[in-house]
Amino acid sequence: MPSPGVPSEDTEIVVNIGGVRQILYGDVLNRYPETRLAELVNCSSGNVDAISSLCDDYDPGKGEFYFDRDPDAFKCIVEVYYFGEIHMKRGFCPICFTKEMEFWKVDPSFLDECCKSNLNEKEEELAEIADKVKLILDDLEGDPAAGRWERCQKFLWKLMEKPESSLPARIIAIVSFLFILISSVVMCVSTIPDVQVVDAEGNHVEHPTLDAIETACIGWFTVEYILRLISSPNKVHFAFSFMNIVDFMAIMPFYVVLTLTYLGAAMMELANVQQAVQALRIMRIARVFKLARHSSGLQTLTYALKRSFKELGLLLMYMGVGIFVFSALGYTMEQSHPETLFKSIPQSFWWAIITMTTVGYGDIYPKTTLGRCNAAISFLCGVIAIALPIHPIINNFVIYYNKQKVLETAAKHELELMELQSDERTDKVPRRCRRSTEAEGMWESPVPAALSDTSVPLLTDCSRTRLQSCK
Repeated sequence: MPSPGVPSEDTEIVVNIGGVRQILYGDVLNRYPETRLAELVNCSSGNVDAISSLCDDYDPGKGEFYFDRDPDAFKCIVEVYYFGEIHMKRGFCPICFTKEMEFWKVDPSFLDECCKSNLNEKEEELAEIADKVKLILDDLEGDPAAGRWERCQKFLWKLMEKPESSLPARIIAIVSFLFILISSVVMCVSTIPDVQVVDAEGNHVEHPTLDAIETACIGWFTVEYILRLISSPNKVHFAFSFMNIVDFMAIMPFYVVLTLTYLGAAMMELANVQQAVQALRIMRIARVFKLARHSSGLQTLTYALKRSFKELGLLLMYMGVGIFVFSALGYTMEQSHPETLFKSIPQSFWWAIITMTTVGYGDIYPKTTLGRCNAAISFLCGVIAIALPIHPIINNFVIYYNKQKVLETAAKHELELMELQSDERTDKVPRRCRRSTEAEGMWESPVPAALSDTSVPLLTDCSRTRLQSCK
C-alpha cells in the first residue's frame, strides 16, 4: 500500500471506524480536499502531530487509522465522495448526525432536501425545548437588579398565568375554573321559567339569588382580568390576545346592562335599548371559552384547527359547490310537481345543506322520482365530502398533542440533567476554589471529550448554572 504521504491516484488508506475497517482511495477522497479524510490522505506519514490531530489513533505497521465514531453514520457520510450527496438513514438523530458531519468536515449543504427538512424540524423542536427551559429558569430565579414593583409584578404574573409555578397559583386556577362553571350553570338555570320571578310590572326576571351569584362571578372575573392586565409585561399584546378579548367580552355585557339600568326607566322602556340589553345578555356565553385557558385539550384542539385551515377550506369549497349544484337540480326537477316545496334556488340551499350534512329535518323534501334520486346522490356526495378532510384534521391534533408531551418531558429531563451536572460540578470543585469559581459564574463541563461531539447543548453553561444558584 502506498504511503499516505505520497498523494496520488493509487493512494489508499485503511480506516477503522468503531471496529469496522474500510479501504478508501485517494482519488475519491481528493474530490473534496477540505474534508478530514482528504487531509489525512495528503498528510505526511512522518508528521505524527498532524496525524494525531486528524484521527484518534494510528498504527504505522498496519497503516491503519482509528476513529472512535459511529460506523453506521460514517457509511452515510462516505457517500458524499461517490454520489455528491448524503442521505441520512432512518433512525438517526439529525442533530447527532450533523455533529458527525462537522467532525468529518463535510458541509451540511450535501444533505438531501428530505434530510434537511427533518433536520430543520428537529432544530425547531430543540429551540422550543430550550425556550421552555429558559422560561422555567426565569420563574425559578429572581433578577437581583429589579426593583420592588418589578418583582411584585413578576410574582403576580406567575400567580395569575402560570398554575404550575406554585401551590397558590394552582389554587387560583382551580377557583377560576369553578367560577366559570358556576357562571355557565347559573346562566342556563336563570332561563327556566319556573325559576324566574315576576317583578312589579308583571315581567319575568332572574331570581335574586341567581342574580347575586352572577354578580359574584363577574366580580371575580373583573378582579382577575385587572390583576392580569396590571402584571402583564406587554400591555398591548395582552389587550389584543384572543383569549383576553374573550375575557373582556365575558365581563363587559354585565357592566353595560348595569349602566343602562341605572340610567333610568325611561330609557329602558325603549324597544331598541331592550333589544340591545337582551343581545348583551346573550353575549355572556363567551365566558364558556374561558375554559380553554385552563384546558390543554381545548388548546390542542384550537391549534389543530388552526393548522387545518387548508383542509377546512377544501371542505367548505366541496360543500359549497355541492350545495349550489344539487339545490339547482332539485329546484329544476321539482317544478313539474304541483305541490312542490322548492319555490326558488336560494330557498333550496337550506334543503341541500341539511341533506348533504345528513341532518334531514324533513321540512323540505322532494316529491318527484328524479328529485328523490337527486337527493340520494346529494347526501352520498355530502358524506364523502365531509369524510375526506377528517383524517388530516385528526392527524394534526395527534401530532401536536404528542409534540407537546415530548416537549414537556424533554424540558423536564433537561432540567434534571442541569441539576445533576450542577451537583457534579459542586462535588468536583475543591472547597478552597469553589468561591472563586462561583464568583466567575462558569463551571467546567463535566462531559468527557469523547462525548462532547455528540451532545446537544440546549443552553449555555452560564444558563445551566442558574439552576444551581436557585436552589
